[in-house]
Amino acid sequence: MIITYFGKQFFKVQQGEMIFAFNPISKESKSNISNSFGADLALVTTNHPDYNGTAQLSRSERFPFIINSPGDYEIKEIPIKGIMSWTEIDGKKYINTTYLLSIDEIKIVFLGVLSNSESDSEIIKKISEEISTEIEGVDILFMPVNLPNKSKVIISLEPKIIIPMDYDASSLKAFLKELGQENIPVIDKLTLKRKELENKNSEVVVFKIN
Repeated sequence: MIITYFGKQFFKVQQGEMIFAFNPISKESKSNISNSFGADLALVTTNHPDYNGTAQLSRSERFPFIINSPGDYEIKEIPIKGIMSWTEIDGKKYINTTYLLSIDEIKIVFLGVLSNSESDSEIIKKISEEISTEIEGVDILFMPVNLPNKSKVIISLEPKIIIPMDYDASSLKAFLKELGQENIPVIDKLTLKRKELENKNSEVVVFKIN
């Protein structure tokens, strides 16, 4: 598996010939971040320009199947569960969908745009319950840096790898300090095999924004 980060919550995940995109940034975003590539599957947690740029993902013969709402899906034998919550961006409420999926036995939880609200603890509890029945553990947790009670969330979900997202230099520094994992080297991309996850325990991986 190869993971590349483009900014905000925009990730490209490639496993073999299959290409996944999480929360692609649209051209209407004010983030001044842009990138495009052909994808087979796009997962969108929140219908906001920072996270819903699926038009950026069609190229050559690749036209992505788009999942942008809660529910149960199976795409090319990959089971995907979307769990609904509410979030707030610039004072406006949006539905946020957290995704649980397993790609070639690598179990992924993509939290999406969880906000600083009291309901987050209820959502994390529900996600934890679903993990125990749906994917039986978490290998990679994609986690927004502004999530409150980060340590409690990590203890609840017990991921092997934590990938922070939606950060700038200041918020990333605070995030790493809270987790006690400062001075972590920054990487351009992560290449990972299933067997390499066996001895990891909540290890943070920090990406350079491409």
